[in-house]
Amino acid sequence: MTTSTSTSTTHTTGSHSAALAAWAARVPDAPHTTSLTFRGDALAAAVGLVTSGLGSPYVLYERDSLLHVAAGAAGLLRMTARHLTAEAQGGSWTLPVTGPALAPVTEAFEALSTVQAGVRGAYGWAAFELAHLLHGAGGSEPSLSVPAGGSGGATPLAGDPSGLGDLLCLFIPAVEVVLSPGEATVSAVSPHLLDTAARLLTAPSARRAPGPATPVEAGDGDPEAYRTAVAKVIGDIRAGRLDKAVLSRTVPLDGAAPVDLPATYLAGLAANTPARSFLLDLGGWQAAGFSPETVVEAVPGGRVTTQPLAGTRALSQDPAENHRLRAELLADPKEVHEHAVSVRLACQELGGVCATGSVLVEEFMAVRERGSVQHLASRVAGRLREDRGPWDAFAALFPAVTATGAPKTEALAALQRYEDGPRGLYGGAVITADTAGALDAALVLRTVFRRGERTWLRAGAGIMRDSTPDREFEETCEKLRSVAPHIRRRPRS
Repeated sequence: MTTSTSTSTTHTTGSHSAALAAWAARVPDAPHTTSLTFRGDALAAAVGLVTSGLGSPYVLYERDSLLHVAAGAAGLLRMTARHLTAEAQGGSWTLPVTGPALAPVTEAFEALSTVQAGVRGAYGWAAFELAHLLHGAGGSEPSLSVPAGGSGGATPLAGDPSGLGDLLCLFIPAVEVVLSPGEATVSAVSPHLLDTAARLLTAPSARRAPGPATPVEAGDGDPEAYRTAVAKVIGDIRAGRLDKAVLSRTVPLDGAAPVDLPATYLAGLAANTPARSFLLDLGGWQAAGFSPETVVEAVPGGRVTTQPLAGTRALSQDPAENHRLRAELLADPKEVHEHAVSVRLACQELGGVCATGSVLVEEFMAVRERGSVQHLASRVAGRLREDRGPWDAFAALFPAVTATGAPKTEALAALQRYEDGPRGLYGGAVITADTAGALDAALVLRTVFRRGERTWLRAGAGIMRDSTPDREFEETCEKLRSVAPHIRRRPRS
C-alpha cells in the first residue's frame, strides 16, 4: 500500500531490494568537497561544529587520532523489533524484519553503493536491546525505557506509548568533516553546507570554557539493591544456569541545572584514554562517551577484529599503587577466568562468520589503562568468509560479551531478571560504517546518557562464581569515576 501527501510518500512493502533501491536513489550524493590546512585545536573545532547548528542529527566520533563529524541526515535507517524504515528527501519505506535481522541493513548499504558516485559513510547507534532480536533472548519483544532512578523499574519513553523504541538508528550525513593532524576534509550534499562547514573551521575559535566541575558520587543510586542482585546472579551461576553476567546499575544526574554534554565531553576526554570517544544527538538519544573497547572493527577486504576487555582494577595518581594493583589483577584467578571466558566466546562468535582457520588471538591479557581503571585486554582477529560482510560480523559479536556475559542468551535472560530496566544505549554501540565494507563499532560504556528530561550514568561489573557483592559494587564505582568527576552543568536561564 502506498499513501501520498503533498510533502512525503510512505511505502509499506515486503520487497526489500526494490524498496531499498528506491530509497538509495533518493539519497543525495555528496559531490562537494574541499581540503583545508588546519592548525588549530581540532577537538575544540569538532565540538564547535556540532554545537554551532551545522546540522541535526549529529555524531562526533574520535578514533585513531581522527575526529569525524557528521551532521544533517541525507538518508536515515531506523530498525524496531518488527520493521526497518528507510527515509530520504520526504520518502519513507517500511519493510518487515524477517530472517537475519540485519540483512536489510546490508541490503541498504549494497543499494547505496550502486548509485553513489563514491564511498558513502553512515553514523549511528545500536541499542543494547537489539540483542534480543539477534539472539532471540527473553521470549518477548525488546522495549526501551528511561531508568526511573537507581533501581526498581523504569519509566516508558515519552512519545513512545507502545513502549517499543528504535533498536538501530543510522544516518547518511548531509555534511561530513574529518579532522586529522594539520588537515580538515569536508564533503557535503550542497555548496551551502560545504561553505558553512569551511567557514566554521577557519573562523577563529577557542576551546569552550567548561565551567566548574559538579562531581557526582560514584556510590549514588541504590547500592543495596545492586548488591542483592549480584548475590542472585552468583546463585544462578553456582546453580549452573550460566558462567558470567555483566550486571549494571544506574546513577541519576537530575539536578537543578542540566548537564552540559559538550562541556562534559571535553572535560572527560582530557582525563581519559579511551579506545574511541563520541558525542551525539540522534534518534532521541544524547550522549557523551569514552569507550574503552570496540565491539568490531572491519576493513574492506574482510579483516575483522574485536577487542574484549574484562578484568578490572582501579587506576590512581600513585605509580607504586598502580603497579601493585596491576600485579594483583594479573594474578587474580577470578579476573583471569572472567577474561578467558570472554576471549573464548569472542573466538567462537568470530568463528561463525570467518574463514576456517583464520581466527586467532593476536594479543592476550595485555593491561590497558582507561581513565580511572586498568583492564585485562585481548584482541581476536579473523578474515570474513566470502559470503559474509561486516554487518554479519557485527551481528555475531553484538552485544559485546564484556557487557553481557556468557553464554550470551542465558546472560541476557539474567540481565532482564535482575537489572533495573532496559539498558537502551548502555552496552550498545556507536557505529560508523561505509559502502566500501568498513565498519567500526565502539562499545557504549563510560558514558553520560540523556533521553527526554532524564540524564544518568551507568556502569556494570562481570559477575562470576567467585564474585562478592561488595567487590563488584566497588568495581562499578571505579568505572563510574572515569566520568563522574568531570560532569559539567549549564546554568539555568
